[in-house]
Amino acid sequence: MSSNALGSESAGAPTRKHGGERGKRGGRDRGNDKRKRKHNGFGSAKGDLPSKREQIQNNRDAKRRRVIDNNHDGHSYMSIPFTPEEIAAEERRPKRKVAVMIGYAGTGYHGIQINHKEKTIEGDIFAAFVAAGAISKANADDPRKSSLVRCARTDKGVHAAGNVLSLKLIVEDEDIVDKINQHLPDQIRVWGIQRTSNGFSCYQACDSRQYEYLMPSYALLPPQPHSFLGKKLAETAREKGVYDEYIERIGELKDFWAEVEKNDIQPILAKLDPDVRESVLKKLRDTQDQNLEDEEGIAPDPKLTATAGDIQMQDSDAQKPAEPSGAESTAFPAQQPNQVADGTKTERELTPAEMALREVKAAYVSAKRRYRVSPDRIAKLQEALDQYLGTHNFHNYTILKAHNDPSAKRHIKSFVVNPEPITIRDTQWLSLRVHGQSFMMHQIRKMVAMAVMVVRCGAPLSLISDSYGPRRISIPKAPGLGLMLERPMFTEYNKRAPSLGKEPIDFSKWEDKIREFKDQHIYRRMFELEEKENSFHLFFNQVDNFRTDYFLWVTAGGLEASHERSARTEKVPKALEAELGDEGDGVEEVGT
Repeated sequence: MSSNALGSESAGAPTRKHGGERGKRGGRDRGNDKRKRKHNGFGSAKGDLPSKREQIQNNRDAKRRRVIDNNHDGHSYMSIPFTPEEIAAEERRPKRKVAVMIGYAGTGYHGIQINHKEKTIEGDIFAAFVAAGAISKANADDPRKSSLVRCARTDKGVHAAGNVLSLKLIVEDEDIVDKINQHLPDQIRVWGIQRTSNGFSCYQACDSRQYEYLMPSYALLPPQPHSFLGKKLAETAREKGVYDEYIERIGELKDFWAEVEKNDIQPILAKLDPDVRESVLKKLRDTQDQNLEDEEGIAPDPKLTATAGDIQMQDSDAQKPAEPSGAESTAFPAQQPNQVADGTKTERELTPAEMALREVKAAYVSAKRRYRVSPDRIAKLQEALDQYLGTHNFHNYTILKAHNDPSAKRHIKSFVVNPEPITIRDTQWLSLRVHGQSFMMHQIRKMVAMAVMVVRCGAPLSLISDSYGPRRISIPKAPGLGLMLERPMFTEYNKRAPSLGKEPIDFSKWEDKIREFKDQHIYRRMFELEEKENSFHLFFNQVDNFRTDYFLWVTAGGLEASHERSARTEKVPKALEAELGDEGDGVEEVGT
């Protein structure tokens, strides 16, 4: 209907005629002519109203603009602005529904999912699409205009050798993949782009996902006997009359820490003056039994719990590559920055006790890195991983899930530890591969942590089965740096693809490039970051040394010995948020 027609309707005679037509319909549709009613009377609109779709889009644009302007100072990773003149001058080209195969090292990124304020993998890829002309300037202000969907969501710092995005892109240029990669950092790659059916969604079409998790073999070492958890394990085992079984499950490592004390720690302490030695021992006891006195908790004193990696990260050279292995990688400086009144930093000489304490801590880290896992220990870990196979209720392995939530049930196809460890520099690594239909937020990292805790603490395998029950327990999440999405699987879609005239989604054609990328950008980052930050050492140090009943389910007392969280929204001590994962995005993950 034209604006002239609308104008004549509000002028008199034509309105009576139209009203007569409504009368002939018996008044059944009275009030349904909203377009006419909205233009009638005082203040009526001049010209056509926008369509329903246009109204929705305009409201969405206005809301997005308010969010960007009010919360993000006018900047957003989800919106790349262009002037109306730039948009009008751009040639319009057709969009096609495609699957984009990608790989990335997640270090330095806040996960894959694009958002307004954080640097994400999708944010960089979206900007590269726009820069390469695969997304038009008119659609650059909102990824939803291109129907962007990801196959698997990865958390902060998590890597992917293969992942898939589905969206509408302009793919007329034969070298569009190369153009996109030119606008991406080396740690993000587009492997290929394939045309799909118009209704394709990589998230819905994905049958299953395969992940790899790498961890140092020293993660399987038992807690130190004088740590809070170490003492609780022994005490509870004696109380329950199962101490012999507990020692048997610890196996050949029952005397590991006693030998470290004798061969590595005592020689350091023996050369100290008596008063310095007493000061060092006191500080060690303080850091090995941290108290969570209130809701906020007491974080360990970084000056006392700092390890080699901590000191390296505090240096001005923190971004430099990790030093070679050996004594250099665990050496501590004799000085540390000291803040003064004018804000500048000066070097403060460490006291003899502080220097000795750091030497002791470096000795503990070195002893861990020297450890070489036995085939029997690997077999015990495999037995624990086997408990996950099949369909189970994993409500304790994520956040924001209740036991009666049907979506907490997930199916695990396989979970295998490679029986052949690899040694990088002075650290031995284990590779765990898990294949499941879908995973919830933090699920894999919590599954790894639970299996490792069972092995290192000499707990019965039945503990994993017990965790599927209704009692809500707190399972820590293993460090994210070891997790990599290996590949999503599209088995059913690939069976139908030929009949649709489309190629199957298959990463094998880029296998050589992907292998090289993993070696250079993913595995190297994992190894160097662990050597630099001692992430696994610090993780288990936190779990073992905080005086809390959150993790006492691993003792002979079982689930009943641990704190039961009364509700999924219950606030945990701040000092444990990182271990439990409750500081995560606060968004429930449905499928990845």
